[in-house]
Amino acid sequence: MNARNESVESAARRERPPGLPAPELAHEHAHEPAEKRPQPLAERSIPSPGTRSVEGRLLASLLGYLGNPPLEFVLWSGERIAPAGATPIARVRISSRATLLGILADPQVRFPDAYSEGRLEIEGDLVQLLESVYRAGLPGPQPSALQRLVARFRRPHVNTLSRARENIHHHYDIGNDFYSLWLGETMAYTCAYYPTPTASLDEAQTAKMHHVCRKVRLRSGESVVEAGCGWGTLALHMARHYGVKVRAFNISREQVAYARARAAREGLTSQVEFIEDDYRNISGRYDAFVSVGMLEHVGLANYPALGEVIARSLGPNGRGLIHSIGRNRPAPLQPWIVKRIFPGAYPPSLAEMMQIFEPRDFSVLDVENLRLHYAQTLRHWLELFEAASGRVREMFDERFVRMWRMYLAGSVAGFTTGALQLFQVVFAPRDNNDVPMTREHLYSR
Repeated sequence: MNARNESVESAARRERPPGLPAPELAHEHAHEPAEKRPQPLAERSIPSPGTRSVEGRLLASLLGYLGNPPLEFVLWSGERIAPAGATPIARVRISSRATLLGILADPQVRFPDAYSEGRLEIEGDLVQLLESVYRAGLPGPQPSALQRLVARFRRPHVNTLSRARENIHHHYDIGNDFYSLWLGETMAYTCAYYPTPTASLDEAQTAKMHHVCRKVRLRSGESVVEAGCGWGTLALHMARHYGVKVRAFNISREQVAYARARAAREGLTSQVEFIEDDYRNISGRYDAFVSVGMLEHVGLANYPALGEVIARSLGPNGRGLIHSIGRNRPAPLQPWIVKRIFPGAYPPSLAEMMQIFEPRDFSVLDVENLRLHYAQTLRHWLELFEAASGRVREMFDERFVRMWRMYLAGSVAGFTTGALQLFQVVFAPRDNNDVPMTREHLYSR
């Protein structure tokens, strides 16, 4: 959720923040004795505004800025704050005055940090809570002076070669064993494609890979370059099922090592080469360019450079596909996600993605939005993560578990409410006439 920063002194009169990033699921307390578990939410008497404490009035103002979602806040004193006439769908317990003041000063970062550190507890369903806040309010007016000051320190950094490596190491090199607990058998860490509502995660990930391959119409004997290959799942799929040769670039050391070992086990080392290097250093000419889940890490300033790489990589009859999280309109990623989970990440709008294609005169052939497919993918990841949370706690600690729970659940809500999109864009050089006249090839077997 996106919540703007608010000073304590002016919280009661400044504009509405866009949201808060995220509490957690009720089953967190499942291990506790019944008498210690949080009681079910119910209608309770809420103090009238005239009898509220200063802290309660400030918190009520914050709820108003959020559009008065049906949430109840409980302060350390026992004071409860909730919108009048609404039955709360979730309860947020704040442990101390310092925690509250931090949230009021910088909700976007301090709220999820307080949850991660155990200074804030949630009773109720996390995803529903986040969805209610996303849907409750409208975009706010001009930011306050404090918000502009904080935003100045949050301006995105340019993803240079060295910074890009640091960013990728922060997220992807925390251990293959960790990701294997909840990504499923395919180890694909991108949006799946659900051909049926009952498809499993692994079935949907396999369907996604076929969907991508059909979109760029791979033919046996062709060459493909992949920018950002994760744990090698798509590259190996293309070689195994479509008979192509793949060069896959990635700057995550752990992912490349995993992918190389996987290729050796599957007997595909003669068809797939995994290269530990940045996409900017791609060389050679190929029949197809594919990038699934990398553009979010490129940064707007580097889109022209990416377009140049693609242009020099594709022949006159080449085809390309970029698959990326995006926005309906330009907006930065939630700052807590950038600070704690995905440093340097930015989800572009379609207009911003055109900065890759227009300068090189590429023709955009097809655009598909898989937003609801990503929501379902994230639900499956969250279920697997929760099932493995004990093991994750042993590998890291409780703070890590709560932090990643918040990230995954917040992402579900981002896609279900339309705050985030998932774009697949197919393109080709402008004079390539070897393009399909219909979409029949995508769905025929």
